Amino acid sequence: MCTSNGNHNHSTPIGAILNLDLMDGNQQMAAANQVRFDAAGVRCLNLMSSPGTGKTTLLESTLGALDVNVRPAVLEGDMTTELDADRLRAYGVPVVAITTGRACHLDAEMVAAGLDRLDLAALDLVFIENVGNLICPAEYPLGEHANVVLVSLTEGEDKPLKYPVMFYEADCVVITKTDLGPYLKVNIEQLKANIRQICPNVPVFALSAETGEGLPDWLDWIQNQLTTPVMFRPDEPVIVS
Repeated sequence: MCTSNGNHNHSTPIGAILNLDLMDGNQQMAAANQVRFDAAGVRCLNLMSSPGTGKTTLLESTLGALDVNVRPAVLEGDMTTELDADRLRAYGVPVVAITTGRACHLDAEMVAAGLDRLDLAALDLVFIENVGNLICPAEYPLGEHANVVLVSLTEGEDKPLKYPVMFYEADCVVITKTDLGPYLKVNIEQLKANIRQICPNVPVFALSAETGEGLPDWLDWIQNQLTTPVMFRPDEPVIVS
């Protein structure tokens, strides 16, 4: 995750004057969520992007290609429907739909409620598909171990520069819909350069979930995430206020 120039929060001016962290409740709940993941030995990946970038399509391809020994589940965030959740249920994995109403992002409390509906002891990996938005989701940690930011080739080259906070928070960036490259006036190398300008060392994968081109590198990255030791420390309890 990039940290340089990445200081940001939703605190109001009054909150700043009073030196209050108005995000503290979400931070505490996110920490508690991660303790739950770590205690169960589960890795959590939070997928974020603008609407229509292809998060659900990427998850479909991923669920269909994961190692058979990996036991995944999905927390599916959407504002009003379970359409995407139903698509993912077809792959025979546990899927919990979280509808946010008018909220443009998931928060840690919503995720905690979703975890209550999963048997974490029977899982190795939880994907969170956040609500499609390139601003708010980056501000709300959920308890994830890594943030995956998607940007589609159809969005052009400038999104990392126009929405830098999202890319500051990325532990991995996936460029999607590369199969449409021949039909677009988009320079994928410039897009990669813009991503690197915001977050120089972040892994970047360019792929097409439709054709499968580039998918193996993404799957390898996930596998590496699964083999990274969790940092559960039972001697450091998290108190949720």
